[in-house]
Amino acid sequence: MTRASAALPERPATEYDLVRLAVGLGAVTVGGPLSPAERDLIETAEALGDGPGAGLVAQTAGQILAGADPLGDRFCTLRSAEVRRSSGAVYTPPELVDPMVAWMLDQNPDRVVDAGTGSGRFSMAIARTAPEVPVVAVDVDPLATLMVRGSLATLRVVTASVLQTDYTRLSLPPAPGRTAYIGNPPYVRHHHLAPAAKTWAHQVAAKLGHTVSGLAGLHAYFFLATAAMGRAGDVGCFVTSAEWLDVNYGSIIRQLLLGELGGEAIHVVEPQALPFEGTATTAVVVNFRFGERPRSVRFRPVTTLGALGDLATTGEPVARERLAEAPRWSPFIRTRRQVPEGYIELGEICRVHRGTVTGSNATWVARGEVKLPKSVLFPAVTRARELFEAGDILSDPGSLRRVIDIPVDLDELEPEERKLVDRFIREVKKTSVHQGYIASHRRAWWSVGLREPAPILATYMARRPPAFVINAAEARHINIAHGLYPRQELPGHALERLSQCLRQSISLSQGRTYAGGLTKFEPKEMERLPVPDLDSLLSHAPLPAPVVS
Repeated sequence: MTRASAALPERPATEYDLVRLAVGLGAVTVGGPLSPAERDLIETAEALGDGPGAGLVAQTAGQILAGADPLGDRFCTLRSAEVRRSSGAVYTPPELVDPMVAWMLDQNPDRVVDAGTGSGRFSMAIARTAPEVPVVAVDVDPLATLMVRGSLATLRVVTASVLQTDYTRLSLPPAPGRTAYIGNPPYVRHHHLAPAAKTWAHQVAAKLGHTVSGLAGLHAYFFLATAAMGRAGDVGCFVTSAEWLDVNYGSIIRQLLLGELGGEAIHVVEPQALPFEGTATTAVVVNFRFGERPRSVRFRPVTTLGALGDLATTGEPVARERLAEAPRWSPFIRTRRQVPEGYIELGEICRVHRGTVTGSNATWVARGEVKLPKSVLFPAVTRARELFEAGDILSDPGSLRRVIDIPVDLDELEPEERKLVDRFIREVKKTSVHQGYIASHRRAWWSVGLREPAPILATYMARRPPAFVINAAEARHINIAHGLYPRQELPGHALERLSQCLRQSISLSQGRTYAGGLTKFEPKEMERLPVPDLDSLLSHAPLPAPVVS
């Protein structure tokens, strides 16, 4: 498909200019009745300025006809990336849109629902390829739906419906034949979802026989709403951030794909391919068939956008029984890297353990002086930047905060210590900290249970490779860091050589990248990193050249 540049000779300077341009393209003539919010937005825009010039309208129309999305492109420059991310408005590049639409049209749908349409890139691709297929474009943002209307009017689409509404509350009229669902469900984290939305999710999940975590984001709700709307014979193809493959709150999506949605294939696009502009994240394209229970689901890694290609047959099958038993699905994508000669995996030398979860850092991480005995106050790494700033060696425990770790058996304390600790426990109990999930599941709620100091400490989630730091300060660590514990005692020079090799060889591609560009290394992933074998570390000879992935 040929795509013209979206640069405009006269460019809309505000979102209201963009509204007037959409109207100039014919937005009010396509997609059915305008919503009250769309009408209000048009009235405000027209009250604030004149309509666009004929040259701008003609130029924009020409670009749309040539395969571009000038309205969406301009929207992405007018509304900051930070604001767009907060509402999940991350637009899909054509390299993902085209294969998804091709697969979906191959299913011969009688109707297509564009879920969270944005500027309408999926709807436009369908209109250009199969204008006879009715499209229902849905988005909660009235500016988005006006942009869709303007683009579809330019393409002279007469079969489309454009609905400015919340997709999760969408009620579709019955339709003969097959409905296809396609889109890029918005990535909005649970913190930004209203209580009513969470109540809706729990109720719908319960009707389907599932449970949904309160930590699930809006993209999970789109899968849930789709499962509730669809019927046997329908199909779908969504692209999202890939974190739901592994996290606990993504289990609702995994359950639906093994149940009502009938997952067919999962195509994981690595972050270096930049599947979403301005967001370094791993993306996953999922195609599914309602009501089917396939014996296996195909998994496929995709390293470049251009390699997505055919969604119908590619990928290696994984038995649904294995998927049902697995707490995480990314291992079915990741292949074990070949360890070069002279190297072994870190896990053969060290166990990697995430730090202790306190359950309430405000309670258990001391800030300033506290009236407690020194025997329960432990210098600890409580912020990742403490390791990044330490360089190669963390040597000064005095610069660290202290974590309060009271023994399970209070009788271990000296009488004067016991008085101070008892007073502290009484005061903390007034805040109901002991009723929290973490505290209530500990052997004794007041005992955090810090691990022994790890000889090497490592960060594990950032937008940069992890720091590996020699823990000369013998600091403890909480769950913002991993501790590397050698399986056998290693002399100081071997520890230094090991941490040096890790610093030089690790790259972000070896971890898992989430929405927003954060890359995370789980303990088992860190244990798979290649490092020089034990003989090389124990010697004083130069280390072999770093293995950089």
